[in-house]
Amino acid sequence: MLLCDIGNTTASFLDDQKFYSMSIEQFLSYQPTQKIFYINVNPNLEEKLKEQPLFINLAPYFNFDTIYKNLGVDRIAACYTIEDGVVVDAGSAITVDIVSNCIHLGGFILPGIENYKKSFANISSRLKCELNTQINFDAFPQRTTDALSYGTFKSIYLLIKDCAYDKKLYFTGGDGQFLANFFDFAIYDKFLIFRGMKKAVCENFKL
Repeated sequence: MLLCDIGNTTASFLDDQKFYSMSIEQFLSYQPTQKIFYINVNPNLEEKLKEQPLFINLAPYFNFDTIYKNLGVDRIAACYTIEDGVVVDAGSAITVDIVSNCIHLGGFILPGIENYKKSFANISSRLKCELNTQINFDAFPQRTTDALSYGTFKSIYLLIKDCAYDKKLYFTGGDGQFLANFFDFAIYDKFLIFRGMKKAVCENFKL
């Protein structure tokens, strides 16, 4: 089973247990030789994918209980194997979704960490710096780098903590492992979206 998760900057593949990715520029010239089950959040690729008979769009096949309007298929896939918990997908944006008894209660979106950094740099060249990933939340910052890091990471941490209550936290995405370190008993799963995709395939297709 070949799965493909197409984002705005990269396309990621899982072929059984083999994971690999390519840039969207590379993906534009990619020619599949076998059936691919995919999800896509990149509107610029919709027409190309429709023209490829080997690409099968999984979006219509998720049986997901939510009243959230226009919920992204990547967020649905990330939540699809979770019965109860908070799902955090930390990429170019950070999405947070709350699931209870297999029902999606809602969620929210934050900028990704790299976009926090870009927004600071757009305010002033003096705010263009690397963030301190070892920032201490228990002490007020005494330099600009730490002030930016504290504002970024603690705001993300507190928002997630506030909605978690006693639920398990599931992290995925490029910055998911880093953010998971701020929480006790958080679970990082690199393949969480792919697990949801695989479940949808198994529910709807005979392979």
